[in-house]
Amino acid sequence: MSTPTTADNGQVTVQIADGIATLSFSHPKGNSLPGSVLAQLAAEVTTLGTNPDAAVIVLRSEGTGPFCAGASFQELQAVSTPEQGKRFFLGFARLILAMTRCPKFIIARVHGKAVGGGVGVCAASDYAVAVPGASVKLSELAVGIGPFVVGPVIEKKIGLAAFSALAVDAMEWRVAEWAREHGLYAEVRDSVEEMDQAIAELASRLASANPDAMKQMKRIFWQGTEHWDRLLEERAEMSGTLVLSEFARKAISGK
Repeated sequence: MSTPTTADNGQVTVQIADGIATLSFSHPKGNSLPGSVLAQLAAEVTTLGTNPDAAVIVLRSEGTGPFCAGASFQELQAVSTPEQGKRFFLGFARLILAMTRCPKFIIARVHGKAVGGGVGVCAASDYAVAVPGASVKLSELAVGIGPFVVGPVIEKKIGLAAFSALAVDAMEWRVAEWAREHGLYAEVRDSVEEMDQAIAELASRLASANPDAMKQMKRIFWQGTEHWDRLLEERAEMSGTLVLSEFARKAISGK
């Protein structure tokens, strides 16, 4: 089954075969995430969570460049009120909530660099497989805001110390092996081919595993996040206000 959806020059597609749902997104600007793509991803994750034909979800982006360049700078430049800013950042919040609350395991296929919100997507997955070129960076502070919305899920996955290091040094790339050592990636494979083989084998095994057991495991993985609806909304408001600051406006316009 294939369900393509075009959204603001980006695209989200779903394919289901043999119990494995492949959820793909793309955008011509480094697989960045405009609000419409964020909304469609969140909706598809929620739908797949109740689809009996899908036992496990593989989340991937298209192309050979970045896995995800994070927030759409074009949309950030268009924000003119705190309410608009909050609404944009709530898109990331809703995707994170959909992923962490989905009763099925989500495997992230990280074929390239991940920035900002892209790191949050990796962290919200239950198991991420990457290649050596999949470096990570939280660049938010460099553009006058901070990794407020994605912060809780990244901190939960890799711990406060590693999250702080990423957030404070906003210009520094951390290599894929660093991300694996700190728990963001479960595996780093030597090539795209090896990564895809590893994901295919794992997804196939999970597709025949006990769905009730996986559902209960998922609850345990994300225990303690029940208050994230309120927390992430507060964080979205923080980002939505800061993006209108003079510092942020100058930084974003230079991108």
